Amino acid sequence: MIKDVVLKTLSEQVNAEYYSAYFYLSMSAYADRAGFKGAAKWLFVQAQEETAHGTHIYQHILERGAAPAFAAISVPPVAFKSIQDVFEKVLQHEQHVTERINHIASVAMQENDHATYQFILWYVNEQIEEEATVDGILSKIRLIGDNLSILYSLDAELGTREFSDPFATTT
Repeated sequence: MIKDVVLKTLSEQVNAEYYSAYFYLSMSAYADRAGFKGAAKWLFVQAQEETAHGTHIYQHILERGAAPAFAAISVPPVAFKSIQDVFEKVLQHEQHVTERINHIASVAMQENDHATYQFILWYVNEQIEEEATVDGILSKIRLIGDNLSILYSLDAELGTREFSDPFATTT
């Protein structure tokens, strides 16, 4: 059986993952309206990934014999200044998610919950990749500045991203 403090932190993360999906959908809508169809697709795929994360953590809780506690999902921001502003907010958000994931790992270690600790290590490593990817995109946007033709090329590159469920199983 999973300890209450571990269940609480995991349940909070399920909620946080679904908030993240809303957050990315909001940014995707902004990018789409601003004419950045590639960035819109990239952000939409990110929303799909966050939904998969929330479901994966939810399933871990169930497998441990517990049920998650759900809470209301906050409304994400809908106004952004620019595509650079969007990706700056993405990086800040992913850094916040990293803090949350690290907290879960710490709680699992403190509670000697080896199963949850092993489980959450995937997310610890995933966050390294998430931050590096977004930092790279943001670095390119900053480097490009006001050069619209190069920004158009970056947008096209972002649009090549496809969703791949990291937890899909083959049967």
